[in-house]
Amino acid sequence: MDETGLREALKGLPIPDLRYLPVTGSTNDDAMAWLAEGAPDGALVIADQQTRGRGRLNRSWHTPPGAALAFSLILRPTEEEASHLAQFTALPSLALVDVLGGHYGLPVEIKWPNDVLLRRKKAAGVLNEVSWNEDRLNGLVQGVGINLAPDSVPAGGEQLYPPTCVEAELGRPVDRVDFLARVLAALFAWRVHLGQPRLLEAWNRHLAFCGQVVAVRSPGRPAERGTVLGVEPSGQLRLALENGGEHLVAAGDVTLRPIENSQVGES
Repeated sequence: MDETGLREALKGLPIPDLRYLPVTGSTNDDAMAWLAEGAPDGALVIADQQTRGRGRLNRSWHTPPGAALAFSLILRPTEEEASHLAQFTALPSLALVDVLGGHYGLPVEIKWPNDVLLRRKKAAGVLNEVSWNEDRLNGLVQGVGINLAPDSVPAGGEQLYPPTCVEAELGRPVDRVDFLARVLAALFAWRVHLGQPRLLEAWNRHLAFCGQVVAVRSPGRPAERGTVLGVEPSGQLRLALENGGEHLVAAGDVTLRPIENSQVGES
């Protein structure tokens, strides 16, 4: 992977500028700094290796050289898009559904709010970070990490979501630059559907654990049990509670796990 090849492969996409880094701490940190400096909408930061990659809740994200995709896309939403800000979370996930499912034919699901599963194993994650200037939206950064080759899969992993990679599930090698170009093209294609029924319908159609009982945990609160009903236009997860009521869960600092054998297990 090199900057010249990347620029050639991404030619024709609405990416006005990109920064390629052989090694960096975090592409999201780099992109947030570039955003503050005035980076244009669609600017891209991509690294071959991250040494301090991170996901939600400050979890680390393993990004060894030559094996994964780690990139951050800078977006400056229009006023209309900003009214659907929570739906930006779905753009990278839906793009990955299109590529992994539509192009490669793999069974893919979106684990709310921001993970992508292949056969119920975690293959990708998204980290959205928003920049505000007082009460005015300055822009947002969408960080995406995708396990492509076996070396990208960390040892161990989450109990209920063991890590996997695209090549292991597909059974053959994948060209990283081609994969990146396909994901970005799909992401920009979904962006025009923000606030429209089509986006929400697709998000719910590919939502993991829909109709299943799950445990949702928030810091300092006991786990809540409920049946996943779907995602709302606000980006919140709707649960049917055991007492007959319903509850909307904001993305925030939560973890979501399916309940097996009627037990609420720790991850």
